[in-house]
Amino acid sequence: KIATVTLNPAIDQTVRVDNFRPNNVNRAHSISFDASGKGVNVASFLADYGHDVAVTGYLGLENVDIFEKFFASKDIDDCFVRIPGNTRINVKVVDEINQQTTDINVPGQTPPQDANYILHQTIEQLSNSCDWFVLAGSLPPHVPTTIYATLISQLKRQKKHIILDTSGEALRDGIQAGPTIVKPNIDELQYLVRHSLKNEAEIQQAAYQLLNEDIELVVVSMGGQGAMLVEQATTLIATPPTVTVKKTFGAGDAMVA
Repeated sequence: KIATVTLNPAIDQTVRVDNFRPNNVNRAHSISFDASGKGVNVASFLADYGHDVAVTGYLGLENVDIFEKFFASKDIDDCFVRIPGNTRINVKVVDEINQQTTDINVPGQTPPQDANYILHQTIEQLSNSCDWFVLAGSLPPHVPTTIYATLISQLKRQKKHIILDTSGEALRDGIQAGPTIVKPNIDELQYLVRHSLKNEAEIQQAAYQLLNEDIELVVVSMGGQGAMLVEQATTLIATPPTVTVKKTFGAGDAMVA
């Protein structure tokens, strides 16, 4: 069984506008709302492939229905900790004619202190039935950047396998705790090594620097250029076919799954 942890989930409000123009009145031809967040997306893909999946993290009580219906429809084990308030709503403006997507992401809801304790208890309970844990996504406001590192240390004591997919200081701190797999994109990898990466050789070298006795695999997502998988003894580069891009959001989460 696989568990995903999403501390800052979101409802994606997708607004479809042809020939979107900033600083103008734009008319949408459709709008949709979807349960989202990195770990939620990963769980969705895994469930589609028939895996037994559990999800946890923080969910606002005020608009929890969309998540509960989604998890029920996918037969995903809902172990989210409910907190007061609303789960954030992120807006995606999709212009399919020009193949452009504009994202407007909001910070999210700060969980109360007791929710942090309940989360750790929930993850401890999930470790009885789950072998793999995916820690994914940004952090809510005022949550310490060391939280992923704390969870990784907790899970390693239980001999669990851990995938980390986040960014910024949460990524830097989390890597120090030694997850099994890390999945940065090129921007995140550049952030970690503190310099720009101009070609595949430099990307490989930077990814290799992250490997140690705990981190067994670094998977670098490279957008249209594909992906690079770096282990101690092997490097693989996956080059995708040339396709017409419809949308890019969720692609990295599909790779993690």
